[in-house]
Amino acid sequence: MTALELLESLNLLDENEHIEAKRASEIGKSILETICAFANEPGLGGGWLLLGVVREEQALFPAYEVEGIDQPEKLSTEIVTQCRNTFNQPVRVEITTETVHGKAVLVVHVPEAQPQDKPIFFKAQGLPKGALRRISSTDQHCTDEDLAVFYQGRQTESFDATLVADATLDDLQPEAIADYRQSRAEANPDAEELRWSDEDLLQSLGCIRRNPQAAWQPTVAGLMLFGKPVALRRCFPMMRVDYIRVPGREWVPHPDRRFDTIDLRDPLLRLIRRAQAAILDDLPKGFALDEGDLQRRDTPAIPLRVIREALVNALMHRSYRSHSPVQIIRYANRLEIRNPGFSLKPQDHLGEPGSQLRNPKIAAALYDTRLAEPKGSGIRVMRESMEQAGLTPPLFESDRGNDQFVARYFFHHFLGAEDLAWLAQFKDLHLSEDEAKALIVVREAGALNNGTYRELTKVDTLTASQSMRRLRDAGLLAQKGRGSATYYVPTERLVDKGLSSNSPPLSSESDGLLSKPPGLISNPASLLSNPPEPVFDEARRRELLNGLPGELAAKVGAIGQRHPPEDVRALVLSLCQFRPWRTEELSDLLRRRPETIRQHYLRPLMREGRLTMTNPQEPNDPQQAYRAVGARP
Repeated sequence: MTALELLESLNLLDENEHIEAKRASEIGKSILETICAFANEPGLGGGWLLLGVVREEQALFPAYEVEGIDQPEKLSTEIVTQCRNTFNQPVRVEITTETVHGKAVLVVHVPEAQPQDKPIFFKAQGLPKGALRRISSTDQHCTDEDLAVFYQGRQTESFDATLVADATLDDLQPEAIADYRQSRAEANPDAEELRWSDEDLLQSLGCIRRNPQAAWQPTVAGLMLFGKPVALRRCFPMMRVDYIRVPGREWVPHPDRRFDTIDLRDPLLRLIRRAQAAILDDLPKGFALDEGDLQRRDTPAIPLRVIREALVNALMHRSYRSHSPVQIIRYANRLEIRNPGFSLKPQDHLGEPGSQLRNPKIAAALYDTRLAEPKGSGIRVMRESMEQAGLTPPLFESDRGNDQFVARYFFHHFLGAEDLAWLAQFKDLHLSEDEAKALIVVREAGALNNGTYRELTKVDTLTASQSMRRLRDAGLLAQKGRGSATYYVPTERLVDKGLSSNSPPLSSESDGLLSKPPGLISNPASLLSNPPEPVFDEARRRELLNGLPGELAAKVGAIGQRHPPEDVRALVLSLCQFRPWRTEELSDLLRRRPETIRQHYLRPLMREGRLTMTNPQEPNDPQQAYRAVGARP
C-alpha cells in the first residue's frame, strides 16, 4: 500500500489490526513492539506502519495529518538494524520513503513470520513477556497460552489429529460408529469404507493412531465424533453445546429475570441432531395450509437448512483447543450461535468458494455424511436461504481478539410492509437502500460495525465507513469506540421514531410471523433515492434566524454559496460566540452539508484554539455542540 492509501484508510477507519501510525522522530520501543506484534499474529498476514504521521489532538472525529520525518534514510537504517539484532529471529521489514503534502514519511511493511520461527520476541526480555501479539489495534504482551498457540502452529498436523493422552479405544462408542455408517450409506451406498472393519474405518478417518508404544489410541477427532459421553466429560469437560433461552433482546437485561439453559454433550453427529431438535422445539413458528391439504404445515421462523448449516459450521470450525462450550442463545428476535475460534478465512471473504479448515479430520467426516456443505459454500447457502424466506440476512462476526465467531439469525422479515412504513419517517434524509437496510438491522440488533455493514450491503470498507458516518451525522446513530473497535448504536432520535415499539417479542407459535413472507422491496428508489443536491430544512432555518440578533441574522442572510471559506469561518465564530451550535443546526442555517461544516469551518477553528466542544469527553456525542473559546457556557 502507498502512504496516501494508508493515510486515507487511517482517516476513515482509524488505527486497526493491519495499520498503525506513529510520529517516529527516532526509533523507539513502541515501533519495535508493533513490528514484533505484526510478525507474530497468526493469520494476520503482517501489517503496515506509517511513520511521520500524527493524530490531531482536538479533532472533531479521528483524523491524521502528516508531520514528516527529518532524516528518513537514517531512521530506515536504524529500523533495519534493530529488526536484525533486537529479536530472537531477524525480522525482514520492507521500508519505502514517500513524499506526502511535501513532507517525507516512511511506509514499513512487516511480513508475518513463518510458523516455525514464532514466537518472535525481544532477546533482552525473554519469554513470555518479550513476545507480543496484534489484538485489534493494540500490541499485547503474550501469555503462556499465547505461546502454546505459537508452538502448536509449528506442527504440520492439525490439532484434531493429535492423540488424547488419557483416552483408550474403550472410550469410543460402537453406537456412534454405527450411526456414522448409516449416515454414510444414506449419502453414498457404494462407499468402499462401509465394507471395512471398525478399526480400519477409524484409521481411514484419522480417528485413531498408534501412540509411541505402538498401540492404537483415539485422536481428538475420534473422541469428538465417536466418544462416549463419560469420556467426553472426562477428557474435554467444556466441549459441549449450551442452549440458552433469554427473555427479551439483550443478555439478561434484569438481574431478577433468569434464563433457561440446556447442556448437550454427545458425539458430534448425535449432538448436531439434538441441538437442532432443541432449536426447532423452541423457535416461533408460522403455518401454511396448501390448497387441497387438510392439515396445516408448520414452518420455523428460520429455515431448517439454515439451522442445520449453522450448527455444523459452529461445531466443525470451532477451536477444540479452547476450553469453552458452543453457545446457542435464543433471544426474542433472533438466534445467536457463538463458538470459540475466530474464522481462519478473512471476514471479507466469507461465502466465497473454498474453506480454510481448522479441523480437517472432523470436517471430512461431516462432508462424507453430507451434513456439511462441500467446497466452503455453507455461508453462501445460509445467506441465500434467508433471502429466499424474505428474512433479514444473517450476520457473521469474527472476533480475533476474543478468539470467537458469532452468527446471528433474525426472525424478522426484511424490508416488508412494516419496515417500509417505519423507514418512511426518514424520507427527508433521502436514505440509500443500503442505509435503509443498516437502520433495520441496527433496530433489531442494537448495534452495527463496519464489518456488519459490509456483510449486509456487499460494499468495501471505505464506502461502509462513509455511509455509517452519514447516518451518524443525520443524528440516527451514535459512534462508540475507536479504531477497529468502532461501532454504532441507535440514538434517541431513532428510538423516538419507533425503535422499541416495532417487532414485539415472539412468544407463541404465530406471533409476528406470516404464512407467506412479504417480498423484498421492488422499487426502493421511490422512497430511498439519493438526490444530486442536499435538501435543507427551510422552516427550521427561519426559526433559527428568528432567534438571532438583527445584525447577526443579516450576516447569515448575506452569506451565499460562493463566499470565501475564511468569511464563513468568521461568521461561524460569531454565531458560536452568541450561543453553542450543533453541526446540523449550522448546516440548515448556512445551507451547507454537515461534512462541509465540519471539515472547512469547525475543524480549522478548533485547531486554531478558537472553538471548543461542549462535551469534550465524548467527541462523537450526537448532541455535541460548539462554542467560541471565552464565550459563556
